[in-house]
Amino acid sequence: MLTRNAEYVSIGEKVYRRIRTDIIFGRLEPAEKLKLERLREDYGASVGTLRELLNRLASEGLVVAEGQRGFEVAPVSAKNLREIAALRLLLESHALSQSFKAGDMDWEGRVVSAHHKLAAIEKRLIAGDRTDTEVWKQYDWEFHHALISACGSNALLEAHAPVYDKYLRYQMVAGIFRGEIAAREHQQLLECALRRDTKTAQKVLVVHIEVCVEFTLANGSFPFPAR
Repeated sequence: MLTRNAEYVSIGEKVYRRIRTDIIFGRLEPAEKLKLERLREDYGASVGTLRELLNRLASEGLVVAEGQRGFEVAPVSAKNLREIAALRLLLESHALSQSFKAGDMDWEGRVVSAHHKLAAIEKRLIAGDRTDTEVWKQYDWEFHHALISACGSNALLEAHAPVYDKYLRYQMVAGIFRGEIAAREHQQLLECALRRDTKTAQKVLVVHIEVCVEFTLANGSFPFPAR
């Protein structure tokens, strides 16, 4: 997940997070070969540690282990994006309904605060300033997470976070921002949350995710055609 705790972590964990973030944000491109010697120089970890971390990322579906041939960043495909989007929608829609039922004033405050930050950076993006795309997606994560944060299930939240990250990876690799349409959908989700309108929020969420998928596939600048 994008949001990380600030507690002490081991060197290996820090390297894992750096590699994972670089994959999600497209700095390590889909299908790129992950040569251990180069990674050792770039991330400052031993080959043995890197091999363990890459196997861990392979178990998450972000890296492909090729046996004796090494590792590569997981490729992209239209089929995979649609599957990830469908899973995100399933998890997030259910969590949203539970969160709307249980959310209190503190929850409303988190949702409003998260939306305020997201809306501010979306205005800059709409105006043509694309210098903070990673901050934008951090705020996007914080808003969607805030919406479902009162669902009452840690297991559900833990299942949703890595699915969101895989979905995000496609947006970052494709370089996609839907502009005022996406910002308006976020505003609608905020309004639904404040009046506890679950049915409308779920309908907005369907459009927000499914239209984004088709927009991404039609307009994204993938390094090679999405298969």
